[in-house]
Amino acid sequence: MKLWDKGNSIDQKIENFTVGNDRELDMHLAKYDLTASAAHAKMLGKIGILDGEEVKVILFELEKLQQQVESGSFQIEKDFEDVHSKIEFELTKSLGDTGKKIHTARSRNDQVLVAMQLYFKENLQEISGKTSELIDVLLGLAEKHQDKLLPGYTHLQVAMPSSFGLWFSAYAEILIDDLHLLKAGLKIVDQNPLGSAAGYGSSFPIDREFTTKELGFSTLKYNVVAAQMSRGKCERTVTSNIASLANTLSRFAMDICLYMSQNFDFISFPDELTTGSSIMPHKKNPDVFELIRGKCNKLQAIANEMILITNNLPSGYHRDLQLIKENSIYAVENIKEILDVFTYSIGLIIVKEIDLKDDKYRYLFTVDSINDLVVQGSSFRDAYKQIGEQVQNGTYEPTDLKNHSHIGSKDNLALDKIAEKKNKRD
Repeated sequence: MKLWDKGNSIDQKIENFTVGNDRELDMHLAKYDLTASAAHAKMLGKIGILDGEEVKVILFELEKLQQQVESGSFQIEKDFEDVHSKIEFELTKSLGDTGKKIHTARSRNDQVLVAMQLYFKENLQEISGKTSELIDVLLGLAEKHQDKLLPGYTHLQVAMPSSFGLWFSAYAEILIDDLHLLKAGLKIVDQNPLGSAAGYGSSFPIDREFTTKELGFSTLKYNVVAAQMSRGKCERTVTSNIASLANTLSRFAMDICLYMSQNFDFISFPDELTTGSSIMPHKKNPDVFELIRGKCNKLQAIANEMILITNNLPSGYHRDLQLIKENSIYAVENIKEILDVFTYSIGLIIVKEIDLKDDKYRYLFTVDSINDLVVQGSSFRDAYKQIGEQVQNGTYEPTDLKNHSHIGSKDNLALDKIAEKKNKRD
């Protein structure tokens, strides 16, 4: 069944090409299309297109289908182009002509729009919750390991003393920035497009404010052309926000892979979280974090793909927009899995004791040595020159470890302030 079917047949090769994998993708959207169809049916009853009994039986059948979705028994067979045609077929099969009325005053265009935006809205909230959970785990690790020292690096060269507390809480705080972006994305998708039909509205006296309230949107996309143009805009926004989060997680995963290597040897994980080699029995490979890194980089590429597909489309609907559905759903589903795995795995991290008296960390304290001379009355430039000469001629001897007292430094992590920032955002 095709919603646009006028009785002509279509070449099978062309149909396969144009339908693509919509049936599989639409399994993610069935729940939301059913919810939107129920709201639309109620609205049609409100304006007199459907009578009370018709609304009642349509809602009953939609609820039966919703239960199938929840139980996992709902299917979109090959006979159907997408979830929308499947639902309309089932209504018509059960209710006859009454079922055929469900498509009144709407188009497949705004059906897709509203289902996608409901999907994005619910999932952005879920992704935000999972990100918030990871932040809490990191802040807990920062507090637990705040006194354990860690060499800091710039250009992958030993730089200054840091700490595990500083490392964990750095990623916690930067993830809060990603939460801000997710919240901004939520505002973009939290606008009801239903009622825009094919992008130019309808001659029926539909009540768009009713469906907005019924579907739980904060507002509606008033201009019907703007509503249609939100197809692509929403996907670009959501995948861009996910890409920012993926960038943070990818960098974090890279740190972990680096710090697990024998050359650094700062951290480890239980054996059950690592893999071995088929010929090297000593290997403990960080496959989980390497895959997280790769998957997150792929998610960042998707955001760029969205721009390339949509950046030169004129207003109105174009079939190109079908191509952005797959990767936007892929991005949403994958970032949720990545967050779950990351949060679980990082909670099992083993932090090692690091001997900062090891000779390779000999110059880790040069800045503290310079600062000592400045406190004793030297200018910074003269102190820098003096310590630099000692480094050059091999006479430099590290000073005792200094307390870094300013807010946000290794000895004053301000974890309560970071937690307050996250909770204030919530």
